[in-house]
Amino acid sequence: MTTQTFTKERWTKALEGLADAYSIFVPVKDGEFHSFKPLGEGEDPDFDYRNTRLSPKSLVYPPSELLFECSIDKNDAKANIFREAPKVYSPQAIVGIRPCDAHAFQIVKRNFDNREYRDPWWVRHFESTTLIGLGCNEPCATCFCTSAGGGPFDEKYLDVLLYDIDEIFLAKGLTEKGEKFLSRAGGGKPAGDKMLKEDLAVSATRKTNSGVPFSKLKDKDTNELFDAPFWNDIAFSCLNCGACTFLCPTCWCFDIQDEVFEKQIDRIRNWDSCMFPLFTLHGSGHNPRANKFQRVRQRFMHKLKYYVDKYGNGVQCSGCGRCVRYCPVNIDIRQITELMNKC
Repeated sequence: MTTQTFTKERWTKALEGLADAYSIFVPVKDGEFHSFKPLGEGEDPDFDYRNTRLSPKSLVYPPSELLFECSIDKNDAKANIFREAPKVYSPQAIVGIRPCDAHAFQIVKRNFDNREYRDPWWVRHFESTTLIGLGCNEPCATCFCTSAGGGPFDEKYLDVLLYDIDEIFLAKGLTEKGEKFLSRAGGGKPAGDKMLKEDLAVSATRKTNSGVPFSKLKDKDTNELFDAPFWNDIAFSCLNCGACTFLCPTCWCFDIQDEVFEKQIDRIRNWDSCMFPLFTLHGSGHNPRANKFQRVRQRFMHKLKYYVDKYGNGVQCSGCGRCVRYCPVNIDIRQITELMNKC
């Protein structure tokens, strides 16, 4: 695998030159925040950022996606038969994604692509995506990726990792996908021995909160955690706004609805949230999680205990810290982990 250097000006031009081969998404200044947007929509990419408010999850797992179509035209010989909606899965590249968000895709992958079930839509989106990571020189104070099995310069789930070193990007190819991307980009120079990148990684890791005791949760008794008295206290301040679930790169809850348009039915998958009472409302009217504390408990038990017990591989969290930063009532998953460990 190769390591190349690009001046920052040259890197942006290289991305523009790849527009025919990939749909390229880059971080762009969006008011007070940053978000991933298609390159070339009139806004310059801004790689000097901490992290986006919204994760890039939506680029692989759309908030609303048409899955099937069905004609209800009585004159149509194929009426009343659902067929998969035609869709083109073109190559795309997410450039500047943080390692924690790349890690999140692998966490979600365990739900959508495993031995029990393979979601064809999610898999096609993911397999057509190249992840060009950007190491975190200055992690946010709320980040705890090192506790969640990652790190500010973690390479494991990326195709290319960029190091931001003064006026250049050092690009390290990590997979065949990544090598192909760098080869097509062109214009890079052999990096040689750039020890500064190791210094950056060590410095950034030291700034990251690594004291969240996730690893102890696996040995905790599920029933004791489920019946713990602190859930009511946590739920008391929760607004059930769902911001944590929609901002989280590892939440995957969805709802499927059929929508009728004149002579056609569209079956659409939409993001949903376990924090909403309608999510578990049965057709009979029964709701197994009618109370707010039950929904709050479900969110954290799923991320920190059920997922751990099912997959035996980390927690359902990449440590990005978005839920901590943007919760309007300051509910903190790190503090809840501490409470669960004391149970």
